[in-house]
Amino acid sequence: MDEEITTVLGKGSRFEGKLTFEGTVRIDGRFSGEIQTEGTLIIGDSAEVEANIFASIVVVKGHVRGDVVAGESLKIQAPAKVVGNLSTPNLTIETGSFFEGHCKMSGDRASVGVGEVSRAPAEG
Repeated sequence: MDEEITTVLGKGSRFEGKLTFEGTVRIDGRFSGEIQTEGTLIIGDSAEVEANIFASIVVVKGHVRGDVVAGESLKIQAPAKVVGNLSTPNLTIETGSFFEGHCKMSGDRASVGVGEVSRAPAEG
């Protein structure tokens, strides 16, 4: 991730409400509400977020409770804990992280090639 972080909600901070931004934001504190951006959201390993998230790229290392819609990609990295439903065309869940919920993957985003999305075998 080469993008420069434009805003940080630091460790020990608390924010409640609706967060909208451009560029890249990193959260290391507590946040509750809703997050909306066409940019990148990084949830640091000390973060506790209770929110519905709508972003282009999401990287989670901390705790998230809520639904996450990532238009381009979603990475859950250890020691992350995510409880909620996920929707993204490109998902990475690292060993040592935790995810509970449902996941919907589709290759609708133009920047994601069809071959990048693995498909489960058809039921039947």
